[in-house]
Amino acid sequence: MTISVIITGTSGMVGEGVLLECLADARVARVLAVTRKPSGVRHPKLVELMHADFHDFSAIEAQLAGYDACFFCLGVSSVGMSEADYKRVTHDLTTSFGRTLARLNPDMTFCYVTGSGTDSSEHGKVMWARVKGATENELLRLFRRGVMFRPGMMRATPGQKNLKGWYRLIAWIYPIGRRLYPAQFCTLQEVGQAMINAAVDGSPRSVLEVKDIVALAAAKR
Repeated sequence: MTISVIITGTSGMVGEGVLLECLADARVARVLAVTRKPSGVRHPKLVELMHADFHDFSAIEAQLAGYDACFFCLGVSSVGMSEADYKRVTHDLTTSFGRTLARLNPDMTFCYVTGSGTDSSEHGKVMWARVKGATENELLRLFRRGVMFRPGMMRATPGQKNLKGWYRLIAWIYPIGRRLYPAQFCTLQEVGQAMINAAVDGSPRSVLEVKDIVALAAAKR
């Protein structure tokens, strides 16, 4: 079985890591990257679709149909943002894309990267966690095969170019953290492989914490 995949966020660290896994995996036949700017990656499987307004997809709807999965890796930090602004660029943007894809590809697997500590109750004290929780909940209502990914610290894949300066400064922590606190550390290779496995064979649960991501990535193919 081969699958066709849509990926967002390929010009960022998480999206780039997931993209590299998809391009290397024979089970993924084609990849459509919906992005505001080029990722810099060139591959026969990959088509990049430039689109500026992630709140309105009417102009590109025809190009979003016929896909088996979406790996939604687009996201921003909440630091310095009001809840209203963060909700607009996180919940509203993501669910707008989700509603479009659910209408065009109702049986697709939709994998969304949130984060460890996301608040499914939507009523906790941490702003970003509430917004992410609300986003997860709406996506799970939209997609029968929705899978929410809650990674902690992720190690970049060798060869990645889209890395933040802060990541380069703290990357040395990963091997120590993985050994001492495995429930908070995984690799982007594991995230990508878990997404592909979820799309091909399904996921045992709809919300995946770090240990679940690692287990799904290692599942027999």
